[in-house]
Amino acid sequence: MLNNILKTSRHVLYPVARTFSRSSNKGNVATETPAAVSTPPATRSPLILPQDYTNCLPVSRSTARQAWIENTDAVAERKVGLIELHPDVFAAQPRVDLIQENVEWQRKYRYVSMAHTKNRAEVRGGGRKPWPQKGGGRARHGSLRSPMLKGGGVVHGPRSPTTHFYMLPFYKRVLGLTSTLSVKLAQDDLHIIENVDIPTGDSDFLKDLIAERNWGPSVLIVDDDHMFPANICQASDDLGYVNLMPTFGLNVYSMLKHDTLVLTVAAVQHLEQRLLYQLNRNDAASKGGKFKLDQV
Repeated sequence: MLNNILKTSRHVLYPVARTFSRSSNKGNVATETPAAVSTPPATRSPLILPQDYTNCLPVSRSTARQAWIENTDAVAERKVGLIELHPDVFAAQPRVDLIQENVEWQRKYRYVSMAHTKNRAEVRGGGRKPWPQKGGGRARHGSLRSPMLKGGGVVHGPRSPTTHFYMLPFYKRVLGLTSTLSVKLAQDDLHIIENVDIPTGDSDFLKDLIAERNWGPSVLIVDDDHMFPANICQASDDLGYVNLMPTFGLNVYSMLKHDTLVLTVAAVQHLEQRLLYQLNRNDAASKGGKFKLDQV
């Protein structure tokens, strides 16, 4: 009787093993159980990107920031992952003075004034002496185009072309970038997307995507590659408030000019790599010298 009880318990406790043993005896005809066949396909795992602090330790880990990674394959918003941002780049102390200096520098270094005035040698006429040197009782003059007479030349006036170029110190430019990125993130004007691959080149798709996610009224999309996909280029051509930019061209003026800054995951990683290198480089003192036009 004891043997019968043990046999019954084995059949109850190990039904799966019996199923596999039967299927193995039949060869490769049916090696899966009904439960395995009815299992739904595995869904895509969320994208979790933790921060690596081995190379560059932050000033304070308590100021670490995280951001959602959004999709671009549909208009409806979907969180596809989470990325941890380095606090030295995206949680820096905002220096409004450095942001203002960067904006003024970018507005002036490319500006050339074309204001021009003529001196007494360039004004037409005035070649003859207006009256004799002596005997007339009038002040002596050699030309009617003297700067002290009406219609004469201008002394110390603006001369074109006049450049307003100057170079902002190196680390003021670096800290201007970190301050602007931190401000954008703190104001919820910075969004991170998985990539810039949109399914269609229709501008209505990009317009609806921006309206659905409240990106606006102007959007700057940044990727680490300067060659953007054809669909997003075609879709943004008809939208004057959407601009594309590679990471090596990102600047303070463009980030402030657009209300929303959209970065890809690759762009975030590239920006962190380059800015952390500049903030922690050993030869930082060599970058504090006077700017030279022939420097590399």
